[in-house]
Amino acid sequence: VQLQASGGGSVQTGGSLKLSCVVAGLSFSDLGMAWFRQVLGKERDLVAAISRNAERTYSSDSAKGRFTISKDNAKSTLYLQMNSLKPEDSAVYYCAATHYPHPLLIRTSPHEYEDWGQGTQVTVSS
Repeated sequence: VQLQASGGGSVQTGGSLKLSCVVAGLSFSDLGMAWFRQVLGKERDLVAAISRNAERTYSSDSAKGRFTISKDNAKSTLYLQMNSLKPEDSAVYYCAATHYPHPLLIRTSPHEYEDWGQGTQVTVSS
């Protein structure tokens, strides 16, 4: 499975970005998906996840109320809409896929995801 993330960039505090992750190589509807982020020297943290059937989503405490994860099966694309960005949101953002989970299952550990995109840098300046 190949994942191609895009949409990162540099914005000021309070700005918005929308990340995209295009998936190829496996039916998108067979995948649970997530966005993680990582700052140099720190662990990769879960930002948001979405179940295989898109009926359930999970957002980290830092993302709740500001970030929205969604998926478009017709376009094989995962999205992360990020609003009200803060400097502490600056990181490399990775999309990840887990194969054939239960349709409603949300996986939260990076070790549970088999495939990863290349990462896209988000920088928020104050």
